[in-house]
Amino acid sequence: MAVRATVSRFPIDSDAQENSGLPWGVTVTPFATKDEEDRPPAYGTDGDLLPRCENCWAYFNIYCSLDQWSWTCCLCSQLNGLTTKSIARYSLPESCPELKSSFVDLELPAEDEGLQPQPVYVAAIDLSSSEEFLELTKSALLAALEALAPGSLFGIATFSHKLGLYDVQGPIPVVKNVFIPPDTEGTLAVELEDVMPLLQFLAPVETCKDRIASALETLRPTTSWERTTAAGQGMDGVLMGGRGFGVAMEALFNYLGSEYGSTFALARVFAFLSGPPDYGAGTLDTRRYGEQYASKGEDADRALLPEQTPFYKDLAAVAVQAGVCVDIFAVTNEYTDLASLKFLSIESGGSLFFYSSTDDSTLPQDMYRMLSRPYAFNCILRMRTSTEFKPGHSYGHFFPDPQYENVQHIICCDSYATYAYDFEFVGVDGFSRHGSEPPPIVQTVFQYTVVVPPEELENSVSRTSSRGKYSLKRRLRIRTVQFATAQNINEIYDSVVPEVVLSLLVHKVILASLEQGVREGRLLLHDWLVILTAQYNNAYKLAQYKNGSSMSSQIDVAFSQCPEMQHLPRLVFALLRNPLLRFHEEGVHPDYRIYLQCLFSALEPSSLHRAVYPMLTSYSTPDKQAYPRHSLSRAALITSGSPIFFLDAFTTLVVFYSSTADPTLPYPPPHDCLLRSTINKLKQERCITPKLIFIRGGQEDASAFENFLIEEQDVDGSGLTSVTGFVSFLEDITQSVLEFMK
Repeated sequence: MAVRATVSRFPIDSDAQENSGLPWGVTVTPFATKDEEDRPPAYGTDGDLLPRCENCWAYFNIYCSLDQWSWTCCLCSQLNGLTTKSIARYSLPESCPELKSSFVDLELPAEDEGLQPQPVYVAAIDLSSSEEFLELTKSALLAALEALAPGSLFGIATFSHKLGLYDVQGPIPVVKNVFIPPDTEGTLAVELEDVMPLLQFLAPVETCKDRIASALETLRPTTSWERTTAAGQGMDGVLMGGRGFGVAMEALFNYLGSEYGSTFALARVFAFLSGPPDYGAGTLDTRRYGEQYASKGEDADRALLPEQTPFYKDLAAVAVQAGVCVDIFAVTNEYTDLASLKFLSIESGGSLFFYSSTDDSTLPQDMYRMLSRPYAFNCILRMRTSTEFKPGHSYGHFFPDPQYENVQHIICCDSYATYAYDFEFVGVDGFSRHGSEPPPIVQTVFQYTVVVPPEELENSVSRTSSRGKYSLKRRLRIRTVQFATAQNINEIYDSVVPEVVLSLLVHKVILASLEQGVREGRLLLHDWLVILTAQYNNAYKLAQYKNGSSMSSQIDVAFSQCPEMQHLPRLVFALLRNPLLRFHEEGVHPDYRIYLQCLFSALEPSSLHRAVYPMLTSYSTPDKQAYPRHSLSRAALITSGSPIFFLDAFTTLVVFYSSTADPTLPYPPPHDCLLRSTINKLKQERCITPKLIFIRGGQEDASAFENFLIEEQDVDGSGLTSVTGFVSFLEDITQSVLEFMK
């Protein structure tokens, strides 16, 4: 579990926090295998015996003072008695993880001894699609079958104007169809359990892999004739669609939910969509995109971001109740209104993937990668702090507990999933200035379940009898972090962690743009940088004035006194240039914007940093790095004189050979060189598959590379400016700061 703060030294009180102009909070990656200092947890058992504070319910940890009969809570200073079991436990301190580390992972007693859990996966495939879409989906599911552990159960469902369930356990795959009613209030006339018993639908992967693959080969798109006959002519003779996605999903969740807690502890539904739901309940009116686009009167960036119907948000609650996590794979270049559909995945702990074409889609690789990594489910995330401050807003893909504050439920969580919290002071006093009081403490608790695969036994006879006997393990992971306090504003500024500041800013601007539109999100970001620059200049002017020098009229917009903050203006500039905050009329597709919102709001800080401000490195040969980092400008390319550049933009990796590169340099770089091994390592560490592009300058179109060189581009348009973009942006900030300080 990694817990990273925006500032490593906390502001002493609310005035100091206000005057700094910086967001104050943390990001938490609960299922990460190591903490923020790259240390693994101390493992142990008997998590249920860990003492808890009678006042604030925090868990005993390494920072609490311990006596023979009692202990004092480091969060609220409450004195607590120890039980006889705890006294016995702490008489042997070397066997207690919580006395050795501030990061522990403890087993909890099993709740469901009789449950034989099996991981369950269901593919729901859109047949109102093209041959190309189905070919890509088949490839992705074949990759998925390779990644699934033995003992998993797998089901294939299809949807169009009817819902199809496949029985693949016999010699020939059999499909049973149920028609979806066209009316927008309708549900299926029959329970899916009556169409096909669930355990006939869910096939064991290890014995039926070939039959599942054969069933996938039989998939064909629904013909337009079938769709027309089923859906009939709509208004004014317009052909109604035949993609009954909403009804199909609702029926599948109810179908799976009947066995939740007995056959499975978590089911994952992979929903493959080739366009908007346009038939039956959950139909989305995609005309709003065309109309908004045509009428410049209404702000398209504001109109297209909120959901148009509560249907899918309500459906997400059904999925959560049924123990189902939904991953949406949208492969389409038509407007699909992901703003409405996204709730299905983000509230159920799933992912939203978006590919604008089948040609260069990384769907099979993403599918394999997603299923190969470990995940936790049925998770509860809770944050506690010392008494002087508390968590304010929380951000991320979870659903909040209806009863308890600062408790989040996460259906499914992998090692990349990240959440964020803002902090605020409880009273006016803040932290102690004399160091007599305990320092600020943040304790993050993550309770979760993992499916542990059957242990391979030495005896082959018992091996066959134990096959498929998965077991559930419930665990308690706790990270307690102690922070220092800053005695003055300079200490706050010196302790800034720019990428964590970026994380909180991204959450705030996404929230602002969802509520008030993209323009408002951009304004919020611009104004934040103006206020921060003004507060910083005030702080350092006061320092200079005390030293006897005159108050300079020069605004320091580059944060030259503070190395930690110097990257912030570039990050803000890059974020304003990002499609997340670019305007609709600049050609940003609303579905792509929603995809970026979902992606960015779950990334850990260093990944988000790459996605917003890519890393540009140069090489003198494929085996020798020249410079580890350049600014994103054409000038950097020319002045470095390097022949090869490597750009990492998180979702895209570009290798660019300059037009002046020696023609004897091998192109593309050979597989055994340093550059290739760097690329392969990055690909392995990513949560999604980055697209790799090779470009030879002067011979091939270099726009895929040059578009990332943002520093000479205008901040609110795509064209090149007469003045270089980043420079003129800083001039604009300087003018705004002067006005603000008046």
